[in-house]
Amino acid sequence: MIDGTKRANIKSGMSVAIVLKQDQSTGLLTDGIIRDILTKSTTHPHGIKVRLMSREVGRVKEIY
Repeated sequence: MIDGTKRANIKSGMSVAIVLKQDQSTGLLTDGIIRDILTKSTTHPHGIKVRLMSREVGRVKEIY
């Protein structure tokens, strides 16, 4: 599985599962296609923050 905590692994147009801010306590994942990469640093321990085509924002947990 590709590591979602490294920005180099994330590209616009990729199919991913993210955790939304309101779902962090439950760990519920939301599937979508990456529109924008919001995290500026090269890595983030909780996952790179992205915006999906659906305009939802969250941290990458899985990459398909």
